[in-house]
Amino acid sequence: MSEKKGAIGIPTVKGLGSTFKSFGIGVIGGLVFLLAYQLFGFLGVLAAPLLAGTMIKGERGETIATMSGFLLLAIGVMGMSQSSSSSSGASNEVM
Repeated sequence: MSEKKGAIGIPTVKGLGSTFKSFGIGVIGGLVFLLAYQLFGFLGVLAAPLLAGTMIKGERGETIATMSGFLLLAIGVMGMSQSSSSSSGASNEVM
């Protein structure tokens, strides 16, 4: 039987180095995102992932932009549904 390429294996120094590099690039993308959000205020919600995605080149930048767009919509929809359900339902306040 041949072993699949995506199978779980033993960690290697080369694999750890590659993973750490990806982690570092993610941290840099996150810092760029936070700085852009601070600079542009509410418009930073749109500008920050675009800026971070263009600064990080290649597939990683595309992944940052894609995931940011997905999370923006997913969190926005969940936030709207939670706020509408809490405003339309009975009050849960305890005195």
